[in-house]
Amino acid sequence: MAEITAAAVKELRDRSGAGMMDCKKALTEANGDIEAATDWLRAKGLAAAQKKSSRTAAEGLVGVAVVGTKGVAVEVNSETDFVAKNDQFQDFVRTVSTVALKSGAADAEALSAQPHPAGGTIAEKLVANIATIGENQNLRRVAHVEVAEGVVVPYVHNAAAPGLGKIGVLVALEGDAPADVLEPLGKQLAMHIAAAFPLALSADDIDPALLERERAIAAEKAAESGKPAEIVAKMVDGAVAKFAKEQALLSQLFVMDNKTPIADVVAKAAKDAGKSISLKSYVRFQLGEGIEKEVSDFAAEVAAAAGA
Repeated sequence: MAEITAAAVKELRDRSGAGMMDCKKALTEANGDIEAATDWLRAKGLAAAQKKSSRTAAEGLVGVAVVGTKGVAVEVNSETDFVAKNDQFQDFVRTVSTVALKSGAADAEALSAQPHPAGGTIAEKLVANIATIGENQNLRRVAHVEVAEGVVVPYVHNAAAPGLGKIGVLVALEGDAPADVLEPLGKQLAMHIAAAFPLALSADDIDPALLERERAIAAEKAAESGKPAEIVAKMVDGAVAKFAKEQALLSQLFVMDNKTPIADVVAKAAKDAGKSISLKSYVRFQLGEGIEKEVSDFAAEVAAAAGA
């Protein structure tokens, strides 16, 4: 049996929003595995499907840049939020965004090898920044969007400076509608994406492995209902379909009115303009998503004192 530490209980609480004792029980059932414990809590109805915690697991900045019909988002991490406010660090992220856009570098490794305008490579400049700022930094990821005709609209939430912030969004709208129609539509959609955290553009684009995980959770939950097998099967199918609908951007309800699917918002804009408009793709980078911080010994002691 794995030891259930206060740090693990705290991490699971932050992820799931479930109570302390429920988290401790889930970890015990899952032999200390955080992912399995999360699924256990969800199967018991004790945790949300996708908890959007504001406690991001790394500091730094997300940068977005757009030129013409092309856009890019990058994420550069640092150890503390203090560095994100540093002019040198902000200038580095801004420059990296520009280089990524011009070079088309597809990933962090390729982007790191690109020349830096001040000399050397992006990777070498990053090493120099670490030496002068005195804190570890990391170029984590990059993503591009592009349309043949239309616009790419950038949006930054919790902006630290123009084009830099905690959440960066790019919306690619393709079509022959004029910019004065596409730009405001793109801005509204970007704000929705920042708030609603879709997992994919459409239900068909959601990772099959994620859907299978949802199916397993739904099956365990439905089995506890005691209903006949054919009813349980329908319950499971319905739960998976509901999950896909809620997580796919085109079927999500627009946050501005909470009743209109995003696909209908785009279709109405096209009809009103008498032009073609399609939501081709999007990017949403939230600082630190998917990275877990180590809990300090002090934090663990505090959690233990609270009775974890």
